[in-house]
Amino acid sequence: MGFPPEGEYTTRYEILPCYHREARSCVTTGSYDEISQPVGEAGTYMSALPLEQEVEYPTSDGQPMAESPFHARVMTDLLFGLQTRYGALADAWEGINFFLYYEKGNPKARVSPDVMLAKGVARWDRQNYLLWKERPPSLIVEVTSRKTRRKDTGPKKDLYERIGVEEYILFDPLGDYLRPPLQGYRLLRGRYQPLPLAEDGTLLSRTTGLRMKSEGHRLRLIDAATGEALLWPDEIEAAKREAEAALREAEARAQAAEARARALEEELKRIRGAQQGR
Repeated sequence: MGFPPEGEYTTRYEILPCYHREARSCVTTGSYDEISQPVGEAGTYMSALPLEQEVEYPTSDGQPMAESPFHARVMTDLLFGLQTRYGALADAWEGINFFLYYEKGNPKARVSPDVMLAKGVARWDRQNYLLWKERPPSLIVEVTSRKTRRKDTGPKKDLYERIGVEEYILFDPLGDYLRPPLQGYRLLRGRYQPLPLAEDGTLLSRTTGLRMKSEGHRLRLIDAATGEALLWPDEIEAAKREAEAALREAEARAQAAEARARALEEELKRIRGAQQGR
């Protein structure tokens, strides 16, 4: 989602000043530098905008976040897991289904990763990710399907390699086409090399220190150092409910024990009183 169709380009942009009510994120361009946007294999060169004109970088295209509830759940599970691991750090940022712009002055040069982790960048509420203001993402995960396979294994993979994404993971939750359904790549000397799967079916992400494992239609994150699995949001909620139920049960038992103790104390008082009255 959000990836320009192959061969599509434009030489005109809608220019909105930063103070315009519709302009959410903008930068000023420099002088008439040449900016290149890939078009198919040949590429087409386009002129940058004049000095001090401002470019709008949209934050949404109105398309749905994911093509099925299974894909959406994997995406939210991953975001939750990464936020659990990195959320307390001021120099890391996690994002889901947003626009990453990779050419300054060219709002058509964008891609929409399903889930992304960027390390070494300031934590703040971005509406999009401007590569020339940040640094290449450390990790991108695409929750892929038969519908998106061509882009996920072709143009997106090539782009992520070119812009320096350290690790690229593909997960096919429904098993539409990817065999095995979990695959990944790591950047080595500027080129992607496949990540090997362990005997237990896990894939090690060195940039995060996490192992990833396909569990049914879902993707499990596991701390590689401790072997501890990161719980999914619904598992945490279930654990909370179980803990709350156990607490209520313990409180009920304690209250019953207190009531029995009070009753016993009253009975002892009654017996002593009866003995003293003789």
